[in-house]
Amino acid sequence: MPPGTPLVEARLAEQFGVSRGPLREAMRQLTEEGLLTTRAYTGTHVTPLTIQDARDLFALRAALEVFAFEQCWDKRGPEFFAEMKRRHGALLHAIDSGDSRAAILHELELHSLAYETTGNAQLLSVWSGMRGRIQLYWAVHHRVQGGPRREGHDSYVKLACGNDLKAMIREIKAHVRHGEERTAEFLEQLEAQRTGLAPVVSVVKADARPPTRMKETT
Repeated sequence: MPPGTPLVEARLAEQFGVSRGPLREAMRQLTEEGLLTTRAYTGTHVTPLTIQDARDLFALRAALEVFAFEQCWDKRGPEFFAEMKRRHGALLHAIDSGDSRAAILHELELHSLAYETTGNAQLLSVWSGMRGRIQLYWAVHHRVQGGPRREGHDSYVKLACGNDLKAMIREIKAHVRHGEERTAEFLEQLEAQRTGLAPVVSVVKADARPPTRMKETT
């Protein structure tokens, strides 16, 4: 469902063949994860995407991930390196299988490892609370580039398993900045189209497959 889509309980219950109780529980969970937004008098909608929200989220994510690696750097060991490579392998498998949805989830798991390794429960809680919103913007980012790039995390994984923390921090900032700029560019184009300030540009439609035949991400 596109960002901003209003959700009607009766229609969703009929569509999915479920009663209102579990449907409301599912919607409550999605709201907590940031995927749905509920406002008085307007109801519940798929959370809209804005350029400022994207920039704020990416900036916060970069700062948190730098902090996570600073905290976990001396705690890394053979288990960390093996798990980092295992999660990267799962991401690559999802990409090769053409499953964009699974690729986003595996990408989140890959980035989660540093937070998990810090042993800082508060930091992990903050990261977990951001994951829903990040998932929304990564879906947009993947559409911009026709699906996740297979080589997108090669440098990240190599440096995360290396010995140069400063290089790792530079990589995190560059990695996040790239995603931010591509996502913001796409959102700016959509906003210009919506307001009639620019001609229609080529974007991936909700019912179309990206050029790389990645499965549609919702």
